[in-house]
Amino acid sequence: MIFDWAYAWDILPRFAPALWVTLQATLAGMMIALTLGLVLALLRRSPVAWISWPAAGLIEFVRSTPLLMQIYFMFYVLPEIGILLPAFTAGAMGLGLHYAAYCAEVYRAGLESVPRGQWDAASALNLGAWHTLRRIIVPQAVARVVPALGNYLVAMFKDAPLLSAITVVEMLQLAKMIGAESFRYVEALTLVGVFFLLLSLCAAALMHALERRLQVAHA
Repeated sequence: MIFDWAYAWDILPRFAPALWVTLQATLAGMMIALTLGLVLALLRRSPVAWISWPAAGLIEFVRSTPLLMQIYFMFYVLPEIGILLPAFTAGAMGLGLHYAAYCAEVYRAGLESVPRGQWDAASALNLGAWHTLRRIIVPQAVARVVPALGNYLVAMFKDAPLLSAITVVEMLQLAKMIGAESFRYVEALTLVGVFFLLLSLCAAALMHALERRLQVAHA
């Protein structure tokens, strides 16, 4: 089948709502992943066993099970115990929880890479543990792991089509629907591929800019 540019331009506006859904789901999921991942990393590094072991267990469980299964669980299983979530919310939470486990390990590596002397210096200045973490340790750790976190942002964009399994109409699902209408899949799927490429390149560029800015701030 020959690519028809006229048909591609004709269906292009139909992707705007689906593109917005993909962006929202990815950004919401990333905010959850960044926040929850840091919390899990701090809990896992706790010297108290009954805090660190459950956190480690949750991280390993989430990393060792498929993202699609977790999304299904959010949307189809939680209602069985009275927790009803809209499809979009369940999908964004599934993405966020899944990637939080990976971000937690990235944060943990960053926290452990901060020299012990930073803790000793803060202790010598009579700073509390929370103040030391918030103002000294965590900013340095985050600056070191921005490239790895950026990789997960790009990966999350590419995993967003899994939300179609719980009835969320994102870009790939819309492309399949358009193809089913006209039996022309080439143009719709090509447009989706271009959209994902552009989104990934923009996300990577933003993370590179953030990395440079953090490096200058902590130089």
